[in-house]
Amino acid sequence: MAARQSARLERKKFFGDPVMVVTIAVLIALLLLFIVYPLAILLVDSVLVRQTELCSAEALASGEPAFCTRDGGAPAERDDIYVRLPLVSEEGGEKLAPLYSRISLFPRQAKLEDADGPLYLKVVNTTDRTAWLDIRKLMEVAETPMTYKPNGRLIKKAEGLKPADVCVQLRKNNWSLDAFPRIFKDYTFNRALRNTLLLGLLTGFGSLVIGLLFAYVDVYVHIRSRFIKKLFDVVSMLPVVSPPFVLSLSMVLLFGKSGLITRKILGIYDANVYGMWGIVIVQTLTFFPVVYLMLKGLLKNIDPSMEEAARDMGATRLKVFTTVTLPLMLPGLGNAFLVTFIESVADFANPMIIGGSFDTLATTIYLRITGGTYDITGAAAMAVVLLCITLILFMVQKYVLEAKTAATLTGKASRVRMLIEDNSVRYPLSALCMLMSVFVVLMYIAVPFGALFKLWGRDYSLTFKWFAKMFSEGGWKAFKDSFILSIIASPITALLSMIISYLVVKRKFRGKGFIEFTSMLAMAVPGTVLGVGFIRGFAGGVFRTGFLQGIYGTGLILIIVFVVRSLPVGTRSGISALRQIDKSIEESAYDLGAGSGKVFTSVTLPLIKDSFFSGLVTTFVRSITAISAVILLVTPRYLLITCRINEYAEKGEFGVACAYATILIMITYAAIMIMNLVIDRFGTSRKINGKEGA
Repeated sequence: MAARQSARLERKKFFGDPVMVVTIAVLIALLLLFIVYPLAILLVDSVLVRQTELCSAEALASGEPAFCTRDGGAPAERDDIYVRLPLVSEEGGEKLAPLYSRISLFPRQAKLEDADGPLYLKVVNTTDRTAWLDIRKLMEVAETPMTYKPNGRLIKKAEGLKPADVCVQLRKNNWSLDAFPRIFKDYTFNRALRNTLLLGLLTGFGSLVIGLLFAYVDVYVHIRSRFIKKLFDVVSMLPVVSPPFVLSLSMVLLFGKSGLITRKILGIYDANVYGMWGIVIVQTLTFFPVVYLMLKGLLKNIDPSMEEAARDMGATRLKVFTTVTLPLMLPGLGNAFLVTFIESVADFANPMIIGGSFDTLATTIYLRITGGTYDITGAAAMAVVLLCITLILFMVQKYVLEAKTAATLTGKASRVRMLIEDNSVRYPLSALCMLMSVFVVLMYIAVPFGALFKLWGRDYSLTFKWFAKMFSEGGWKAFKDSFILSIIASPITALLSMIISYLVVKRKFRGKGFIEFTSMLAMAVPGTVLGVGFIRGFAGGVFRTGFLQGIYGTGLILIIVFVVRSLPVGTRSGISALRQIDKSIEESAYDLGAGSGKVFTSVTLPLIKDSFFSGLVTTFVRSITAISAVILLVTPRYLLITCRINEYAEKGEFGVACAYATILIMITYAAIMIMNLVIDRFGTSRKINGKEGA
């Protein structure tokens, strides 16, 4: 009884706050529209085969339509009306087409009593989009023609046109799973699927080994050199804030046929970095810092007393590691491996630049749409397969392994760990990490030099001609468009992330689980899949009605994609920050009469402004370096830096590509530095009068 009364009071309090109710309703609508809907339409496209049928509209064009009901009988006054349109084909036959009296987001089918007013027929126009055709204007030619001659040729002029010459195209939808057996029989798809899974396994394993090595050395080994510690920090940050394909460019510059190391130093003239191993090396170097950061926190939470007890019983360091440390880390290792695996199979940029003939699912989907065949059903089916792989792994990682990691390692270590001082362990491990760090830094340094050398592999004299060519061929516009779109997306994402975090952590309502899951869903959706979903979802409007069709091909859809892709990162950061704030602080504000909007803006948001600033800059960096989701959506009206880098790299003009990448790296690092300065100056942990603020 008490529980029911408490629940009733909670509901009354919840619905008594109109700001909160409206915010949740709008948020759910946005998540449904821009995350769930594109993925749902992608699933529909994989099982829906859309065909067009050419039908004669002579009876309608002559002004003498014969109305009937759905079963072909004579309609009564309140019955929905249809018209019989003969099929223009060798088989003959006819098609019953419904007529509509009102066209809008929710069209209304016409009844016999509406026959004296305007009547509309849903047809397919010349751009293969659904359009509404007024049957009284069949003898006219619209700006976008919608009528055809019986031979299938488009009617462009109304002069001399006869009713018998007028035909229309009607859509025929067939639900079928034929696309999946077809693609699984497709050699290209099967090869791409095998390549993708193999690439994920190799990259995941390689990233796990190197990341574990770095984390173990950082947490367990006494490193006396501050330089090495700083180098570790740089290496852990470099791939996170850099464009996703920088290492691919470096790989070609250093180890390609004209590579500085392979050709100039080693004298190898037939080196080939393109293919599986090139991608594995690049992806491993890109993703191992993520594993390093995950495992570093994990190792710090292991209680050193358990390991020291094993050492006191005579176990060697290797025995302690394999029997104590490693078993405690297993869920965390699995978690890190799956995160890397998901990132690897979803990667588009690196396989596109350095893959050569080694196709992956992400690149195959892209080429199915842009390569001339425009097999949208096949591409949608492939995208669904890739989405299923990443979603299953995401669910296992989030709801199984994360929970096990939290259960195995809770709280903090009971006391400070005694670091390894043994030189026989310290020197080899530190040397390995040092060599790997220097190699990674070298890879990044190669990019600006690639933009400054006159002709890589032949003439290493310094020049600025690649920068001049970059700016003379649309470089200013690319930087301006990318900067403006990313700047607009950043505050939107940061604010949405904080609102979602607040609702998830501080509020109780039935849709909370849906909001949390959906906001995190973009983390598991490969960019290529999301791009295809947005194409199919908005090219013809929502559910092919024309609603929101205007955003397709504009900067707005690019901003929406940037927001969707960055939302999970900001949300996770906000949730972590909010869980550290005692609820009594906000309850005091409520007791003083403040509404939910006032509490959020004046109490909660100031307390988590560090996370807000972090989400702001993270979104900017992720947006300005994004490529996989936007490469299918960008139009000639907008030039994006990442798409230009990909374009020049495909043409083999690596000097210009490196010039773009160099300035892009400078922009991202400047953004990170500004964020640190802002947090130091205005953050909640800023120093006040030489003392740490609360």
